[in-house]
Amino acid sequence: MKEKRRTTKETEIYVALNLYGKGESSIDTGVGFFDHMLESFARHALIDLEISCKGDLHIDAHHSVEDVGIVLGQLLGEAIYPVRGLERFGNAAAVMDEAAVECDIDLSNRPYLVFELPVEGKVGEFDTELVEEFFRALAFNMPLTLHLVARRGRNRHHLIEASFKALALALRRAVTPNERIGIPSTKGVL
Repeated sequence: MKEKRRTTKETEIYVALNLYGKGESSIDTGVGFFDHMLESFARHALIDLEISCKGDLHIDAHHSVEDVGIVLGQLLGEAIYPVRGLERFGNAAAVMDEAAVECDIDLSNRPYLVFELPVEGKVGEFDTELVEEFFRALAFNMPLTLHLVARRGRNRHHLIEASFKALALALRRAVTPNERIGIPSTKGVL
């Protein structure tokens, strides 16, 4: 298990992960809906994941969600880079009832985010604008190129959950070992 801690005036975070795990997780960020999304991500990525976050939730969940994205992204980057003998690219579509979300990733070691999900509003007490903040923090701190695009759907919960599942599946495919590949770049380095 790789692990990382980060403490600021706003959050105290601990993350541990096993990139090639069984999808087991123990998540406690104090934000129930976000915990559910991270558990789903771990399960479908087959990453063993432990996250604890004590944040300034008396303000709102913004710092907790963004900072978890920062730490998880950094730790995934440490587990994956430099890319060698891995597929590098991953693509998946995940459906949840009426919602379908496509995720395309490139373990490029270059940060980029395309986020096209119509999820403005709330799911319970969770501000859905934080979904984009999480994915941006993850992509820019890992770093990776991440595209999340809703193909259809109306229910915000379904769209958001499908996006976490699609990322999980795409990541699982991108980190699939392939000895024939070597360094998967014409540049010779990622």
